[in-house]
Amino acid sequence: MFDYEVLRLIWWGLLGVLLIGFAIMDGFDLGVGMLFPFLGRNDNERRAFLETIEPVWDGNQVWFILGGGAVFAAWPPLYAVSFSGFYVAMFLVLAALILRPVGFVFRNKLPDARWRRTWDWALFVAGAVPTLVFGVAFGNLFLGVPFHFDESMRSFYTGGFFGLLTPFALLCGAVSLSMICLHGASYAALKTGEPMAGRAAGAARIAAPVFIGLFALAGFWLWAGVDGYVITGGADPAGASNPLLKSVVRAPGAWLENYGRAPVTVLFPLLAIAAAAVSALSVGRRAGVAFVASALTIAMTILTAGASLFPFLLPSSTVPTSSLTVWDASSSRTTLGIMLVAAVIFVPIVLAYTTWVFRVMRGAVTLEHVAHGGDNY
Repeated sequence: MFDYEVLRLIWWGLLGVLLIGFAIMDGFDLGVGMLFPFLGRNDNERRAFLETIEPVWDGNQVWFILGGGAVFAAWPPLYAVSFSGFYVAMFLVLAALILRPVGFVFRNKLPDARWRRTWDWALFVAGAVPTLVFGVAFGNLFLGVPFHFDESMRSFYTGGFFGLLTPFALLCGAVSLSMICLHGASYAALKTGEPMAGRAAGAARIAAPVFIGLFALAGFWLWAGVDGYVITGGADPAGASNPLLKSVVRAPGAWLENYGRAPVTVLFPLLAIAAAAVSALSVGRRAGVAFVASALTIAMTILTAGASLFPFLLPSSTVPTSSLTVWDASSSRTTLGIMLVAAVIFVPIVLAYTTWVFRVMRGAVTLEHVAHGGDNY
């Protein structure tokens, strides 16, 4: 079995994989949900957009459940602090995610245009709110979260929901919105017929440069205006899971130091920008390439954040010593080992099932399909 330090690194990597899996798989659901009220010119066109995601959205949320379960079991202090400190934000996300299936079920219960428009905007909210909240949450990881531990390792959160809505965090939320809109538009261009596919391609061409500009601005702001966190002593990669044993200071530009230690990580932000550009350039002609490129954009964006933050998982803005890192916030070696065996077994099963579902559901949704399908999905 792997030693403790390696197991911690493996589970840090697996957490990233699950986040990327969720962002890619559920991201196009959220993106289509945000875009379809604007791209669909009539009820049949809007229904066509919805039919591209209605059969698969619930399966895609398996990645969200896997991610939450991994945080709970592999990183208990991270789960405890984040879910208590971000309680209102988490409630908004869950309420929006619950609203989505309700919208799918009730939208076509009545033929009334006003009724359907109401549920269309409800589905827009169900896509936009989680996307914005997740982006704001990532922004606050760089800024630090107001929590600390006492000598008994009890956590105390001293902030509030509106305190999370700082300018930099909102910028990260805008990065998230533009990135998911690009992904959703690329997927819609791949999975719908004309004229919907053409409008979706146009939306992707707008979302891509917006994402590139906002992503670059966030990187510049991170370099010039956000103090990072540095471990100055006491961290033991194979030591006890006690964040109070280390010392941490804040320093300008510290979030970019990992790129100097491992220059290969510079490829992450560069590939994110390049992939977004490829998606925009190919979406009208090669929709499959555009969708893969938008998925790569998401993966590289998350890897950029992970490379910048490492080894921090949740920095503390009030008591930097209480910051949670890969080295002091994990479960025991035995727990991580048992979970690794379970992950090796079940993650490939999830991947295989997902692949099979999308193979079965391959093909574009056309207006003819919607016209002959009645009001049932």
